[in-house]
Amino acid sequence: MKGKKIIVIGGSAAGPKAASKAKRVDRKADVKLFQREPELSMATCGYPYYIGGVCDDRNMLIATPAGVKRDINFFINAKGVEAYVETEVVSIDRKKHKIVCKNFNNAAEAAYEYDKLIICTGSASKIPPVPGIDLKGITPLTKLKDADYLRKIRDEKKIKKAVVVGGGLIGLETCEALKLAGIEVTVVEMLPQILPFLEFDLAKLVENHIRSKGVDIIINDGVAEFFGENGGLKYVKLKSGKELSCELAVLSIGVSPNSKLAADVGLDIGEFNGISVNEYMQTSDPDVYAAGDCVEINNLITNKKMYAPFGDLANLEGRVAGENAALGNCVTFNGAIRTGICKIFDFSAGCTGLSETAAKNAGFTDIITAVNAGPDKPLFMKPNPLISKIIADKNTNAILGYQCIGQGDVSRQISTASVIITGKMKLDDIINLDLPYAPPFSLAIDHFIASAHILQNKLKGRMIGISVREVYERVAVNKEKVFLLDMRGENEYEIMRLGIGEVSIPLGALTKRFSELPSDKNAEIICFCKVSMRGYEAAVILNDKGWKNVKVMEGGVMAWPYSREK
Repeated sequence: MKGKKIIVIGGSAAGPKAASKAKRVDRKADVKLFQREPELSMATCGYPYYIGGVCDDRNMLIATPAGVKRDINFFINAKGVEAYVETEVVSIDRKKHKIVCKNFNNAAEAAYEYDKLIICTGSASKIPPVPGIDLKGITPLTKLKDADYLRKIRDEKKIKKAVVVGGGLIGLETCEALKLAGIEVTVVEMLPQILPFLEFDLAKLVENHIRSKGVDIIINDGVAEFFGENGGLKYVKLKSGKELSCELAVLSIGVSPNSKLAADVGLDIGEFNGISVNEYMQTSDPDVYAAGDCVEINNLITNKKMYAPFGDLANLEGRVAGENAALGNCVTFNGAIRTGICKIFDFSAGCTGLSETAAKNAGFTDIITAVNAGPDKPLFMKPNPLISKIIADKNTNAILGYQCIGQGDVSRQISTASVIITGKMKLDDIINLDLPYAPPFSLAIDHFIASAHILQNKLKGRMIGISVREVYERVAVNKEKVFLLDMRGENEYEIMRLGIGEVSIPLGALTKRFSELPSDKNAEIICFCKVSMRGYEAAVILNDKGWKNVKVMEGGVMAWPYSREK
């Protein structure tokens, strides 16, 4: 008995996973995979590391964990999937269950019938419609040939200056790769901050770190025009009028779904121009599935559709689409919460769930947040810093989002938060969570649990927090007279201080120096220290002594992203 004829369009992440899964669960199935590019199953998220020299072997980007190259021979011999490269599917006939494809090398066309079709056409880089965009030296970073081009530039060491257009994940990873190659790099971001998925204060700290590595960052500005000479890029003119000399520009302003093929045959397309699918990864045609960067999926927090073009999700979606195409709808992909992380020089930056702004936009009207700063391990284990923000629904105590940056183990924090949010755990469920502990890995009270404790203190009215951004705007920008109380020791204060009018009283001396505080017990006092743990202790003491308007600057000096006196 012959098996189903299953055709998969697209050979990057979701497509190969769907094809391989379909064949594994139904060995009788006739599975064919069509790919526009010369390569199959590419590790696209690894491109910046190939450019930067972390990975020097190009084949590792298209190899299995055992080092076997994933080419057409691998797919037929190891997976039982008949793969075609440099071949584009140019049309789909849904009534006749047939596709027509065209080979780029010989222009030959061929038609194939299917019982089930899986569309995994991925995404395309957004290209800004500005003059000069076709000059030599301007490239996106979407395909392996783009990575090859940038790797060649790195190896030849001829280019001295580059501009990265876009301050998102891929843009900043590419920025690091070019900087490590000895190229002078400027990042241009149209928004008021880099890494727009982060809260402003955290993004500013990442920006400061990148600047410390010798990279220039321009925010609130965009590209107006590219100028060249003899066909090659010479400089970029920004909308502000500023001109940046460069021989290379990398375009990284995001991607959009490749949904045209699906739209042309009448499949439902969603709000974000991605293919609409249900929990089975099934399109509006029951015989057609779709997965990866070309689809829209459900947000598990808001229960609304979103566009989430991430490599891990593409693989998970492809796996579900492949099994359902082969066996019928038996497994589901219910959605995601948008979890991401990136490494930028010595920093990591990650997020999961909703930001504070996104939560408000989604209709959560009563939100509470907490910022936590501190080491990831005990002092005797040479710790690294972490700064994080947790977002919750005050009405239900459900965790809505979490963000973390720093030189510590950000991945662990984001992974913990992702599971908690996906599992719809409440604050009371996590304040005593049993996480693995040993000094080489974490503090006795893990950073994430400590963040939950701060949130709990705020919910119970034991602490009133104020953000570093609000303190900065009130004191440094608006010149308000606020009593700022730095609880650190004298040596700490001399080594590093904000210099915005704060008064230094070490925590251990506070009870002996009440006379230096405002005599008006209703006066606002803002306490802080390096991470504001001592700031919180001070607030408890002052509240006990009758001061009624005591706040804690959350995250303390470590979370302060603005200029300091020292």
